[in-house]
This record gives sequence, C-alpha cells and structure tokens, in this order.
Amino acid sequence: MNRNRLPFVITGAILFLIAAAFIYFSGYYIDWLWFKSVGFTSVWSTVLFTKIQLFLIVGLLTSAIIASNVYIAFKRRPLYVPTSVEISGVERLRAQIEPIRRWVFIGITAALIYFAGSSGMVFWKEWVLFNNATDFGVKDPQFGIDISFFAFKLPMYQALIGWGISTLILATLASVFVHYMYGGIRTQVQTERTTVAARVQISILLGLIVLLKAVAYWFDRFALALKEGRLLTGLTYTDVNALLPAKAILSAIAVVCSLLFFANIVRRSWLLPAAGTALMVISSVLIAGIYPGAIQQFQVKPSESSKEAPYIQRNIDATRAAYGLENVTMQDYNATISTSAGQLAKDAATIANIRLMDPNVLSATFRQLQQIKPYYSFPESLDIDRYTVNGVSRDAVVAVRELNIEGNPSRNWINDHLVYTHGFGFVAAYGNTVDADGKPNFLVGDLPPTKGLGEFQPRIYFGENVPDYSIIGGKKNNSPVEFDYPDDASANGQKNYTYTGTGGVPVGGLFNKLLFAVRYGEQRIVLSNLINADSKILYNRNPRERVAKVAPWLTLDGDPYPTVVDGKILWIIDGYTTSAGYPYSRSTSLAAATEDALTANSTSVTAQANRSVNYIRNSVKATVDAYDGTVTLYQWDEKDPVLKTWMKVFPGTVKAKSAISKGLLDHVRYPEDMFRVQRDILSSYHVKSAAAFYGGQDFWRVPRDPSTFGANAGAQPPYYMTLQMPGAEKPTFSLTTPFVPRGGRENLSAFAAVDATAGPNYGKITVLQLPRSTNIAGPSQVASNFEAKPDVANALSLLRQGGSDVVLGNLLTLPVGNGLLYVQPVYVKATSNAAAYPLLQKVLVSFGDVIGFDNSLKGALDQVFGGNSGTGAGVTPSTSSNTLSASSDLASALRSAKQAIADGQAALAKGDFAAYGRAQDRLKSAIAAAIAAQSRK
Repeated sequence: MNRNRLPFVITGAILFLIAAAFIYFSGYYIDWLWFKSVGFTSVWSTVLFTKIQLFLIVGLLTSAIIASNVYIAFKRRPLYVPTSVEISGVERLRAQIEPIRRWVFIGITAALIYFAGSSGMVFWKEWVLFNNATDFGVKDPQFGIDISFFAFKLPMYQALIGWGISTLILATLASVFVHYMYGGIRTQVQTERTTVAARVQISILLGLIVLLKAVAYWFDRFALALKEGRLLTGLTYTDVNALLPAKAILSAIAVVCSLLFFANIVRRSWLLPAAGTALMVISSVLIAGIYPGAIQQFQVKPSESSKEAPYIQRNIDATRAAYGLENVTMQDYNATISTSAGQLAKDAATIANIRLMDPNVLSATFRQLQQIKPYYSFPESLDIDRYTVNGVSRDAVVAVRELNIEGNPSRNWINDHLVYTHGFGFVAAYGNTVDADGKPNFLVGDLPPTKGLGEFQPRIYFGENVPDYSIIGGKKNNSPVEFDYPDDASANGQKNYTYTGTGGVPVGGLFNKLLFAVRYGEQRIVLSNLINADSKILYNRNPRERVAKVAPWLTLDGDPYPTVVDGKILWIIDGYTTSAGYPYSRSTSLAAATEDALTANSTSVTAQANRSVNYIRNSVKATVDAYDGTVTLYQWDEKDPVLKTWMKVFPGTVKAKSAISKGLLDHVRYPEDMFRVQRDILSSYHVKSAAAFYGGQDFWRVPRDPSTFGANAGAQPPYYMTLQMPGAEKPTFSLTTPFVPRGGRENLSAFAAVDATAGPNYGKITVLQLPRSTNIAGPSQVASNFEAKPDVANALSLLRQGGSDVVLGNLLTLPVGNGLLYVQPVYVKATSNAAAYPLLQKVLVSFGDVIGFDNSLKGALDQVFGGNSGTGAGVTPSTSSNTLSASSDLASALRSAKQAIADGQAALAKGDFAAYGRAQDRLKSAIAAAIAAQSRK
C-alpha cells in the first residue's frame, strides 16, 4: 500500500513546489511588467542584479570562510580521542551527529549562504554609491579629504569591516566547537590543551580578527567627523587632541597584538597573545577612555566656549552648507506696532493676494459644491497652486475629483474593478475671493469641466484615492463598459468610456490573466468575458508610489499636488537626495523635523520616515500623468553630487532640467517638507557666531499652531501665499513661516519666506529678524487676543449659537506696513445638517495691539488703520459708487474712532500710558480718515 502511495506523494510534492515557485517568481515578473509599462526596466534590472550579485558574493564568501574552517578543523582532528568524564558527554553528541554529519554540514553551509546573502543585499545602495562616487569639490577641514569619502566610501568600508570581523568570529567559534568535539581542545588536561592544528588555526583566526580591529580603529578616526555630541556634530577639542591620536595608537597596538597571535603559530604558549590582548584592552580604557575624559574635565570644561569655538564654527558652516542655508539673507526688521490711515498703501499688491481660502478647511465645501455624486471624493487637505487669469497670476486652491469606491451604492467586483475605474475633473477656486454667501469662487469645476483653464484631459486614472487595480481598455464598440461621468442628457443618465491611453499592463492573454488572478486572489480575472484581448490592468496607481518605485533612491515629499499643464492633469512630486555622511553637519530626523499640525492630523499628507540625515537637496522634480500614468523625472539641482552619483547608477532615467516645459515651470513650487527641515535647522543655525551659538540665548522655534490646543499642540505648518517682502521689487509666490523664541515665550522673533517660483531667485530664503527689545505678538498670542477682545468674543459666541459652529482658518503672518499683519478667515458651519459645509463669514486681522473684525478683509483692515488702510478704498469707476464708498469709509472710520476711545479709557483705567498713547494715535488717524471720507461725499 505504501508503495502505491509513493508516486502520488512525489507527484503532490512536485506540484506543490511548482505552485510555490510560480507564486514566488510571479511577483518578480509582475513587477517587471509594471516597470516595462512605465519605461523603467533598467531600474528593475539594476536593483535586482545588484542584489543578486551581493547575495552571491557575501553569501558564498561568508559560507566559504566559515565552512572551510569547519572542514579544516574536522580534517585536522586527532585520530585517537582520549576519554574522560568531560569527553563522554561530547562523545554522545558526536555519536548523534556522525551519521548525518554530511547533511548537517550541507545544511549549515546553505543556511549561511541564505542568511549572509540576505544581509548583504540590504547594502545595495551603499555598494552602488561606493562604485559611482562623485566628488563634492569640498574638503573636510580636519583630514583634508573630499566629502564624497564620508558620504559614499566610508559607509561601505565600515560595512566591510563589520562583516569581516563578524564572519571571522563565527568561523572562530565554529572551529573551536569542532576541535573541542573531536578532541583538538581538551580543557581538563594540565598540559597541551590544544593540538598543534587547533592552536595554529585558532591563532590565525584570532590574529585576523585583531588585525581587522586595527583597521576599524583607523577608520573610526574618520567616523568622528560624523559623531553627534552634546554641543555639536563632528570632532571636538578633546577628539582632535586626545581621541584622534588615541585611535591611531590603538590601531598600531592592535597590529602588534595580531602579530603576537600569528607568532603563536610556531610557539606553544598562549602567554604572548594573552598579554597582547590584555595590553590592547588596558590601552583602550586608558588611552581612549580615561585620557580623553581627563582632557575634557580639566582642560575643556573650565574654558569650553573658547576651546570649542573653532569646532563649533566648523559645525555651523558645514550644517548651513549641507542644508542649503549658506545663502540665507538676514534682514533686521524694526517692526512698528502703531497704526495710521493709509499705512498699507505701499503693500496693496500683497493685501490683494491675501489667501482667505484655507485648503485645510475647504475640503468639506468642495465635497458639497463639487463632488456631485457619492462615488467621487476630494482629499482631506487640498493644495495651493497659482494660475494666470487675464494676464494676472492668481493663487488657487486646487484638487482633483477622484473616484471613491466606498461611496458607490452598488458594490460588486465588476463595478469596483471594470466599471468604476477613474475619477473625473479638476477643481480650482480663487484663493482670495468668495461670493455673497461666503462660498468659493471657482475658476474651474463642474461636470464636464468648465473652460476656465482651457481644454484638458479630465480623467483621473492615477491618483491618491484609486482602487488597488482596475481592468480597462479593450476593443472600441458602441457599448463602452467604463463609467465616465453622470450626464442628464444621456438616455441612461451617464456617459461611458473606453480607455485609450498608453498606461497599464496587457492582461488579455491567458498567462497574464493567471498571473494577476493569483496576485489578487480573484478567479473572475480569468473567467470574465468583459476582459478581452486588448484589455489592460492598472496597478501601483498612487503617484507617490509610482515615483518611489522608479526612483527608490529618492526621498519624496509627503504632499503631491495636481496641476493642469499643456492640456493634461499632472501630479507634481518633489524628490530629495539625502545623505548621513556630511562631516560636521548636524543630523536631524526627517520624521521629527517635518512633523507639524498638518502632517500629524491630515490623512492627505504622508509623514516622512524616521530616518536621520545631515544633508538634503531638492534635486528632482517628478511628474505623473493622471491619465496614462507616465512617470517623468527631471534634474532640478544641477550641482548636487548625490544626484550625479545616482544618475551614474541609473543612466538615462533622469531628464535634464532644460527638458522641463514652460507650462510645467509655471507650476513648480518650493517643497513643503524641504522647507520644514530647513526651518528646523535654521531655528538654531541662523546664529553664525560660535560664541553666540555656544550661549544659545538667540535660538528660535516654530510656534504652536493656534488651531490645536494643549501640551501636544503641533507646530504651525508653513503657508503658501503671494507676498512682497520688504525690499523686494515685486510680489512672489512664497512659502512662509514665523519663529518665536525658544524657551516658552510666544512673542515673534523672526519671519522667514522662501521664493517658491521657478526662476533665478527660486529657493532664496529671506529672514526678517525683529529687534530683541521689541515685543511683537506671535501667532498664539494673537489668537488669544482675538478671543479675548469683547466685541470679537461676543460675535463669535453669537455665531456659535443656533445650530452653528465657528471654524477658524489658517492664521497668516504678513510683513506689511512696516510691521506684522495677522489675518485669519472665520468660517461658519451648521451643526444640525450633515450636509453642511464651512462658509467664509468674517475676517479677523491684527496689527500691533489693534484688532479688526468685519465681514470683509477690507472692512477689517480699515478698522485697524484709522478707517482707511490705503489698499484702494474709494477707487471705483462711477460717481454713485464713489459716494457709496465714501459713506462706507466714513462709517468704518467712525467705528475705528469709537473703538480707539474705548481702548484709551481702558488703558487709563489700567494705568498703561503707553497703550493710551497708541490709542490716541489711532483716534487721530480715524478722525483724519473720517474728514477725508466726508469731503468725498
């Protein structure tokens, strides 16, 4: 009976192995099909073959070293093994292993190849960087070596040294075990405890370990340039004058010690090797431990600021260079807190572009006004871009109308993967205007899309919220399968469509159908008659995921954004090249540096991985076509040596910067995560003097976001806006952030903006530094002042009653009027209606100690600036309009005068004569504005 079963068992085992191999290798083939569909098969093959190469080299070499030592130990075993109580236990173990000795040896060898090879594959990036290193053109100040050595070479050298030492240790342990088991090592006897063969083999192995330790000591000298310390990164006074020579001395001692082990080959005593090892250990404690500690305690600490000054300066210079901050412009900004009529006249362009539409609030508004059907959706956080309308650049809140399978009332496999395959449309709203009800004014929207941005392909097959896979395309006929968009004019209330793009992997053949049926565990991929010879399957459809696969060497920004370029909807993703090997540069965690209230609370923004870097560049601009999925990488930073190195590794995958079209250049912006990292570093490294840096009194931090509360409130995110910085020739699209002092206070210390528009000034960071003696309120203080002002508090309380809730938008900081202006939109949302959405109803502004609160930005500004902010009041085309405007200005001026009188009386009651004086100045400005308005009537 057993004989009859044997063929079935063998057949079953063979079929099982074939199925397992098919499933395992099908993943590689499916990956190759995807890379072929996007034209990046060279990336797939380079990564795969590099990993295979490392697997074979490391696996075979590790296994060969350990296995050969085990074999030598076995072949050189004593012919006659003496018996003893100790040996009897070993004898029993040997008796158990002996019958299967060969299989045990083969199994251990195979396991070593697998585990060592798998460990080696992890270092594929270090390996290719090592082989394709590009010089930085900058030398380390201590060793005089190009920085490329630390960034590209040193990590591989350290990995090789670590691998060598660990492999030799394993080989030594394995050899000792075999010698002991077969009598080559006998611990119970008084003399000749090791055979000659055991002594020679173990002496050689230990000598090689100690020799590699000498090499490790030597390379440790270079690693000191990357060491993170309490005060700075890199070598300190103690490192240079004590630890650096100590490492060199220990390296020489280790070489001598290794020679003593090699000498033991011809000697019969372990005395000298033991003495050498003891010397190395004692020297390590004394020379590398106690001596540097004494230098630090008795020479450095009494005068640390002067001793460490040169090394702090190295740290400052290297950090600013590594994070692209060496050309930051620092300007002293003597911000005023007084207000007067017409004060904002010179800042009219900035005021006109103040963004009242908050992209992190408007998602619900977009859903209610532009979602149209439940199977569409918008992301939780929208994006900011700019478009030229009638010759004028306008900031816009943008999003694409993506497919939401969860909202489809009729869910089944055919609908989920063959019918509902794509989103439809691009929606953009002006950033600075609303209609009479407080709803956004849409530049483009609806289904099919309006023509505000001209003709473009509106279908979204590749986006941030698409099904994991869709099967599309096929033969064109009179009855397309794919749902396109709802259309009341059609007989069935909808338009259908057949995909005609180049994206996707063919799935018409039986073999490919089987592959994907196995991949997704879905037999209907093989059986459905809706899938024909011309069908394709779309997968890996998220834009960020697609770029990550074709450029695994890039760190990607967490917020891709859509834009309409040259008749297409393109996703733009910023790519960063990073390194942890820039000498003296401070290391930072990408996760910690980029975390703020937005990244922590929004599902639309991907948080960065918890990885430490000390060098970063925005080197690549990547695009993904929302219709056909085409991925394009453009070189952005043409000087970055890290990018040049990766371009050697993957030639032909990154296009030249000159290949970027003008239409795409118009929508390139400075990336948020890059700016988050830079502002985190700049909060300390705006200090250029070593003495001031050591004191640390002038360090900043990013203020807490006023929209979050409690001890765990997140940092305020950076904001895109169009503004004209003091001293600049014209307004530019910028990314901005305020700073407050580090140490608990919330008053403003500085304001930073980076030019986010492609051009000669792209990436230029300008910092306005406020005088330390000036007490300008920071964002958190301004938010508190808003709520504390009786008129505002009462109005907000009324808005919050009657089934409504108040949603406070982003609190923007603007350097205008020779001071700092804060603007915050106030939205109202009904709470009793599930379909309610935020509408802009009020605007809060603050300048100095004065707060304005009105239905419009102009009204709020006029309240602050004496009834006329100077931003174009009364400039209207007709006499009747002039009269109406003058009446409005007069009423606003009288309200400002009334408020100034009330504030002055309150200041007198508190004995605050400075505040009383400022209130009187505002009263004078309000009276002047009222007289001017009256004269125009």
